[in-house]
Amino acid sequence: MSEHLLEVDRLSKSFPGVRALHQVSLTLKPGEVLSVIGENGAGKSTLMKILAGVQPADSGQIFVDGKKTSFETTRAAMDHGIVLIHQELNLCDNLNVGQNIFLGREPQKLGIVDSREISRRSEEFLKRVGLSVSPQTIVGRLTIGKQQMVEIAKALSVDARVLIMDEPTSSLSSKESASLFELIESLRDQGVSIIYISHRLAEVKRLSDRVIVLRDGEYCSELIGNEITHANMVSNMVGRDISQFYNRTPHPIGETVLKVNQLTTPHWPQHPVSLEVKAGEIVGLAGLVGSGRTELLRSIFGIDRPLSGSLEIGKKTVQIRNPKEAVHHGIALVPEDRKQHGLIIDLSVQDNVGIAGLQKNANRFGFANFQRQKSDTDTMIDRLGIKTPSARQIAKFLSGGNQQKVVLGKWLSMAPKLLLLDEPTRGVDIGAKQEIYQLIEKLASESMAILFVSSELEEVIGISDRAYVMHEGQLTGELDRSELNEESIMRLATNTAEHKEAKT
Repeated sequence: MSEHLLEVDRLSKSFPGVRALHQVSLTLKPGEVLSVIGENGAGKSTLMKILAGVQPADSGQIFVDGKKTSFETTRAAMDHGIVLIHQELNLCDNLNVGQNIFLGREPQKLGIVDSREISRRSEEFLKRVGLSVSPQTIVGRLTIGKQQMVEIAKALSVDARVLIMDEPTSSLSSKESASLFELIESLRDQGVSIIYISHRLAEVKRLSDRVIVLRDGEYCSELIGNEITHANMVSNMVGRDISQFYNRTPHPIGETVLKVNQLTTPHWPQHPVSLEVKAGEIVGLAGLVGSGRTELLRSIFGIDRPLSGSLEIGKKTVQIRNPKEAVHHGIALVPEDRKQHGLIIDLSVQDNVGIAGLQKNANRFGFANFQRQKSDTDTMIDRLGIKTPSARQIAKFLSGGNQQKVVLGKWLSMAPKLLLLDEPTRGVDIGAKQEIYQLIEKLASESMAILFVSSELEEVIGISDRAYVMHEGQLTGELDRSELNEESIMRLATNTAEHKEAKT
């Protein structure tokens, strides 16, 4: 019997025009947490899909318990105890917890689904993942964090020995993430092996026994124990040492571009918010998930009409009732969920870049100006370093970082005065993050006003000139760059500090 539960030997996979994997090998022991990291396009997802039976390899071999095997379907992978938990959870919202756990494998009695047996057996797996909900609970009523636990319980119900987790904390709060980490550590102690994929390197450092680094579809390196540091992971992923990841250059701050006066949002009507952003300033908006940051940006941009208060753009008081009016006043919003709200993923890069300016750039007959669209798109591809075969490439085939650049390009082609960014680096790799930080810095140096939301404290501290902190819909403080540190932000974000009036 091999000491390795899973062995991968020289797997390769190509798609038309793209070499996704080239002779990648790895091993996995029972009860081990192995993280696989790399930039977008490094081959992580392709490798995991092959291991889970979603798609076949072109060449190479897979061994389970020392025996050569292959997975032509996800069912074949499950039969060997390998289950992939996708970033977008694969649950039916309208069914209850028990029905989801045993979907397609329902125990029967006299040819009829045995609901009582489903509930009884579901309770066993729910207890194992530490989730205290009834099997009769409709899944759509659960938080994303609890749905994640249901997905893991479902995997354990098929005797999973290897759980592959793809960006499992991308939609979780800090508390939910902490619960997931405890569960992963518990499963490891029970002998379940975990393959963990995440761009959040702090999570990788905390959880991993070993880390495999992929670069450009190839095995790059392995880190073990004390070698698993942020600096080592970054340098191995991008192939260079990033000594100054956040490179801030002081530059003059101009006049006030945005002034928010006692604005109340529909989500937090009891808490008026006041803040301002000046030309050339990068202002962070920190706080825990659910603190009201996204809701504030949505109200400024006119997606949600504020209940009271006012906005000043420059020295003029304006009323913004919809995004069209916001764009007219020189405001742009890059949303948190780029695939749902920022892009039309089945359209081309050019169509996406040109969509915000369709009316502005229309020809004298009112039709789309395709020549102007092409020119703007080529400019943005060059300016933002968008890696795409052409302007006609369909957006969904780009990496996450390049999709985010397309969303940025769409708005930058409109030359806004104020750029609102909601989680601008969520779900992008470390190299793309640095490129986005450099772009934000350059835009500020060109006198653009920037207000951004981020749940990564390191990001807020690294690129902000100032930061406001929110807790349950209210501003609990404002911090100058010299005051920015994790402790000061978290005290205000959790409202453990005495309330301070935000400076305006």
